[in-house]
Amino acid sequence: MAKVVVLGGCGAVGNVAVKTLAGKNDFSEVVIGDINIDRANRLVKEFASPKISAVRVDALDPVSVKATIAGADVVLNCTGPFYLFVPVILKAVIESGVNYVDVCDDVDVTLEIMKMSDAAKAAGVTALIGMGSSPGVTNVIAKFAADMLLDEIESVDIYHAHGGEPFEGAGVIEHRFHCMTIDCPQYLDGELKTVKFFEPDGVALREKVDFHLIGKDFTVYPYPHPEQVTIPQFIKLRRVTNKGTVLPDEYYDMIKDICRLGLHSKEPVDVKGQSIRPYDFSIQFIIRERERILKETNFGVQRGCVKIVTAGKKKGKNHKYIFSMASQGEALGEGTGIPAAMGATLVQRGKVNKKGIFPPEGCVNPMDFLGIMGEFVGKDKGDKTFEKLLIESIDHEGKVSRIDL
Repeated sequence: MAKVVVLGGCGAVGNVAVKTLAGKNDFSEVVIGDINIDRANRLVKEFASPKISAVRVDALDPVSVKATIAGADVVLNCTGPFYLFVPVILKAVIESGVNYVDVCDDVDVTLEIMKMSDAAKAAGVTALIGMGSSPGVTNVIAKFAADMLLDEIESVDIYHAHGGEPFEGAGVIEHRFHCMTIDCPQYLDGELKTVKFFEPDGVALREKVDFHLIGKDFTVYPYPHPEQVTIPQFIKLRRVTNKGTVLPDEYYDMIKDICRLGLHSKEPVDVKGQSIRPYDFSIQFIIRERERILKETNFGVQRGCVKIVTAGKKKGKNHKYIFSMASQGEALGEGTGIPAAMGATLVQRGKVNKKGIFPPEGCVNPMDFLGIMGEFVGKDKGDKTFEKLLIESIDHEGKVSRIDL
């Protein structure tokens, strides 16, 4: 009998992970750990699985976290914003001696928690971090291309776009503010460099990208995700970049403008005798305006895509492989929650067993990940589609062919 606790199990990512894990045989008990116990209990009723239960947890209280994960075989952490919650949770998990998976995509906290690797190793804990879409699938694919497809790999360029999810909470929006205001690492010409989202060096890296199932000519922006920092530690290459956007453009433009004007500030201002943080107003304003924008743009069904372009040498000649995973009807939730569930499953099956804290490319065998993909990902008829991995091979002459795994 195995038990997995999904922290943040009520969120867009967490609830997908809960439902996915409950549908497999690896865990006999799937616990939703969330501070919103009312919503957690509603999800238990909605999912109607005898495996699923709920418990209230304060993710910033180590005592609460330890009580929630007691007796668990694996903890899957989907609680954000990651820079706030992950260090507290992971420390509590290590002290409890429980294996761990998360979907953390904040580069600064990734660097912080990797310093805890020795403590995790000493506790006999396997911690797989950043096991979502980007990071996560992107890291595994980069490793797959380097190990199995290219004789020499020179670059990994990562692109992602998503939008139209049923809801977005304050944590998601705060994460976007965070990404737009911190130094953004990009691994360029064999060196780790940083750019600023709104400064000329960051603006210069913006580009137009086509996405499978999504559309053409989307502007993507530098993202401070961990891949640019972690991939060069495990794969020898010259460039790793990460760029993305949120759909529709009108919605992302609004968030960019609010952030650029400094309205994300948590420094209170006096408004007619009341102390108000611009951040609090902006979060609620964005949540409200998002619904209006989705309606006015006739955005339709939620959708998303992650695209990984790997380039290098094959038999001495230039060669490129482009990998795409796209969804319609589900986007952020499935695109991140399903790989997270796959990561937790691989840990439980003993396929990921290195002790310490590692990103996916440092501890996940790409063939193990791809091998179980068929168990978790498929195509649904109707208004939902989740594509398996689409691989395009482009040789030195520009000839394009598809690879079916």
